[in-house]
Amino acid sequence: QVQLVESGGGSVQAGGSLRLSCVVSGHTASSFAMGWFRQASGKEREFVASIIWAGTRKSYTDSVKGRFTISRDNDKNTLYLEMNRLKPEDTAVYTCAASRHPYGLGPSQGDFDVWGPGTQVTVSS
Repeated sequence: QVQLVESGGGSVQAGGSLRLSCVVSGHTASSFAMGWFRQASGKEREFVASIIWAGTRKSYTDSVKGRFTISRDNDKNTLYLEMNRLKPEDTAVYTCAASRHPYGLGPSQGDFDVWGPGTQVTVSS
C-alpha cells in the first residue's frame, strides 16, 4: 500500500523560506506523477504544483510561479517543494499527492490517487 508522509512545515516570517519533503513508501516513487496541494483555513484545497515521474515536466499555479520549485529524487523516493519569498497568504496545510498516471500534471484533485496527511505552513507578516 502506497503511503505519503510530509515534513518540513513550520512558522516563518514573510519573505522567508521553507522546504517541504514528502517520502513515498510501499512503492517506488518513479511510478507516479506527484503534486502538492494546500488548504487554508476556511477555504477549498487548491493545486500548488506538480511534476511528472521523470521530473522533466512541471506545472505551477500562477500565485507561486517564480517563488516555489517542485522537484523529486526518485532514488530517495522523495518529493520536495522549495518555497521562497513566502507571503502570509501562503499559510495553509500543504499536502502531497501521487497520481498513478506517471505523466499526469493535474491540476484537478481527482487526478491524484494517494494523499499524505499534510504539514502546516504558517507565514506571519
